[in-house]
Amino acid sequence: MREQLRKLAQLLREEQKKLLVAAAATGTVPSQSTLQRVATLELNISAIENTLAEAGE
Repeated sequence: MREQLRKLAQLLREEQKKLLVAAAATGTVPSQSTLQRVATLELNISAIENTLAEAGE
């Protein structure tokens, strides 16, 4: 289960990075939906990291 959580967190980080890079490339403020998606990904990444920390990772 721990390895699956680590893989999921990595996938979420990669998706978040893609969104941030795409937003930076436009040179404008990202749309509200993009900002919300980045924030949601961050919350999910944090939740996974907390779960792993509680499990002794």
